[in-house]
Amino acid sequence: MKSMRLYILFTTFLFISSLSFSQAPDPKTLIIIGDSLTEGLGVSKDSAYPALIEKKINESGKKNWVVINAGISGSTTASVVSRMKWLFKSKPSLLLIVMGANDGLRGLKIEESEKNLSQAIEYAQGQKIPIILGGLYIPPNYGKDYTLKFKKMYKDLSKKYKVQLIPFVLDKVAGDPKFNQTDGLHPNEAGHKIIAETVYQKIKGLL
Repeated sequence: MKSMRLYILFTTFLFISSLSFSQAPDPKTLIIIGDSLTEGLGVSKDSAYPALIEKKINESGKKNWVVINAGISGSTTASVVSRMKWLFKSKPSLLLIVMGANDGLRGLKIEESEKNLSQAIEYAQGQKIPIILGGLYIPPNYGKDYTLKFKKMYKDLSKKYKVQLIPFVLDKVAGDPKFNQTDGLHPNEAGHKIIAETVYQKIKGLL
């Protein structure tokens, strides 16, 4: 009789455990592909905006989400597809592309940058991965025509592929000494906090 009671208790425990496990939310991954801005050049990894976004997501109650910081300093749009092929082995739930700043700062042809980003979007869509495109601007000293075309590139890609666009990832940060390091290009910790909030407000509906 005692052994029967122990057996019932044991099987009940297994049932409750398996039920709790089955009800646990599936793990979700957001990959952010970028350059030094995303990597967090000049600040700690925990202070870069991808880590801050993960914290915001988890604090909202979605504790099953992980944000992967796939920022590489100096990278251009030419590297995006090859990086995605490796990163997608983790089967991400959402992709944010914040690329193009180095293309612009090097004065690369906008047509080439647009082609590279198009291929990246097409690859992600082919893998059925939802995409968000992060828009960037180039300083006006590169010429009015170039800067306008660069800005327009993101809008055109968003419209063509029907992907959500964050018009300007560095909104309220770019050009303000309070939110940037001494190089005037890379955000400081305060700047990354603003970027994290800008991005989070755009993506939270997709989580």
